[in-house]
Amino acid sequence: MSNIFPKSANKLPLQIIIYLVVLAGIATAGVTYYMTPKYTRIGYAPVQPVPFSHAQHVNELGLDCRYCHSNVDKSAHSNVPTSQTCMNCHNQIKTTSPLLAPVRDSYASGESVPWVWIHKTPDYAYFNHSAHVNRGVSCVECHGKINEMAVVSHQQSLSMGFCIECHRNPETRVRDPKDVYNLDSPTIAAKSGVEAGLKFVHNWNIKPPQSCSGCHR
Repeated sequence: MSNIFPKSANKLPLQIIIYLVVLAGIATAGVTYYMTPKYTRIGYAPVQPVPFSHAQHVNELGLDCRYCHSNVDKSAHSNVPTSQTCMNCHNQIKTTSPLLAPVRDSYASGESVPWVWIHKTPDYAYFNHSAHVNRGVSCVECHGKINEMAVVSHQQSLSMGFCIECHRNPETRVRDPKDVYNLDSPTIAAKSGVEAGLKFVHNWNIKPPQSCSGCHR
């Protein structure tokens, strides 16, 4: 009686296993490379319950970042402004605008406006806003030219590689502390050269951690 399957079929199970291993390797490599903040976060600009233009409030009206994000230089977290902060102006300006209804409702009820968070630090990573801005790291280094954005979007990957690059070369990212909230100001290195940046880093005793424990506590 002749065999139903040719002799070469004996190799088929091994070939299938090799094929699946290679396929799994390609899929893993693709996910590892592309499912990173560089690809999944940059450009993220969710629709907010209230349209808020930083370009108008910062560039046109001249509001300082700390008026709304009042704890950015004091706390590990940059606070979202309360509806009271908004109403300090909007109880006189655009008092009946339908676009500001969520703010007025929040102010009356005490419930927070359901803002959609854009920049998020993973639970396993530690980041202190005050430690950065008080040492000359401007908002634009992580958030981009937010003062020019009508709609805030994610501009940097904020990945571990992004942070490590800055920690290794802080002299290229720092500004004079008085310029931190001037989002159009250049870095010290861009303004006066890398040597000036290195001198600032030395004089201010800036030593960003590069070990795992610096950010993973």
